[in-house]
Amino acid sequence: MEATSVTSKGQVTIPKAIRDRLGIKQGTMVEFTVVDSRVELKVKGRSAEPFKSGFGMLRSNKAPVPVDFDAASLLKKKK
Repeated sequence: MEATSVTSKGQVTIPKAIRDRLGIKQGTMVEFTVVDSRVELKVKGRSAEPFKSGFGMLRSNKAPVPVDFDAASLLKKKK
């Protein structure tokens, strides 16, 4: 059995070994039930794996913009 403290906001950290065993990840829904003098936690729904980054999600047929491109130059008036 692992123990943890409660924060001033009423939050607790579920120990890593328990999260791993139950497959609890960011966004996982859990349910709390009071049974006699104890609290039971049940995993209700699994979340989709969160994206670590959005890089590469969108594709374009257009040529890439040069790294040194100055977007402000588009706002300058042409003479």
